[in-house]
Amino acid sequence: MKLRLTLTYLILILLALCSVLPALWIVLSSFKEGNSLYSETFLPRQFTLEHYRYMLSGDKYPYVSWFGNTLKVAASSTLLGTFLTLLGSYAMSRFQFKGRKTGLTLLLVVNMFPSFMSMVAIYILLAQLNLMNSHWALVLVYSSGSFAGNVFVAKGFYDTIPKSLEEAARIDGASHWTVFGRIMLPLLRPMLTYVSLMIFTGAWIDFIFAKLILRSSEKYTLAVGLYDMVSRQNSTEFTSFAAGAVMVAVPILILFIWLQRFLVAGLTQGANKG
Repeated sequence: MKLRLTLTYLILILLALCSVLPALWIVLSSFKEGNSLYSETFLPRQFTLEHYRYMLSGDKYPYVSWFGNTLKVAASSTLLGTFLTLLGSYAMSRFQFKGRKTGLTLLLVVNMFPSFMSMVAIYILLAQLNLMNSHWALVLVYSSGSFAGNVFVAKGFYDTIPKSLEEAARIDGASHWTVFGRIMLPLLRPMLTYVSLMIFTGAWIDFIFAKLILRSSEKYTLAVGLYDMVSRQNSTEFTSFAAGAVMVAVPILILFIWLQRFLVAGLTQGANKG
């Protein structure tokens, strides 16, 4: 029993190191002098903030503009995607209509396939709608995809709320919108936080669809812009890339720490039923 427990802890420690060390290496590299990520020592011999100043100055790369583009896309996708998820999941949970079970089954099947399998279809559709190289194209892709990705968590959370609360409100003459806005929404804070953060995080760090849709440098999001930095021929700005990557991770890290208690409640309660 003790040997088994020891092996379990050793495996967990090894997995933790495999997760932490690459991130720590990037953080330390962003403070290192020079352009190379290679170093003879784990800790930089001399720390510097020059790479952060270089990225924020915009002398060569419009990093601040990329940051603003990413924030606009992520925030807009979060608002629209959360709205669609809340309403769609509420309908799936509370109303009985033709095709409901079939729709849920199809959504379950869709979730079994990676999203990038739809790249060709999305590309053709956006090209026909003249939405290529547009941030709103990304917003439409992220927000519409968020419903399929979060519908079962959200529906499961709705299922945990007693229907007697809605029935009592309807007896008093409340409409469906009144019930949803005044009864359901105040109870949805954990699930609302979880869904919103998942949509925001997905839009913030996405590279595949952003690279597919965006064409001009001034339209780039952070993921595409940073990739463009190091993918150019003879590019050696790897420590500046590390600084940019660290600044990408900071907002997400702050949000996860701040909303951690709501995330746990939203995920566990939404998984009770589905």
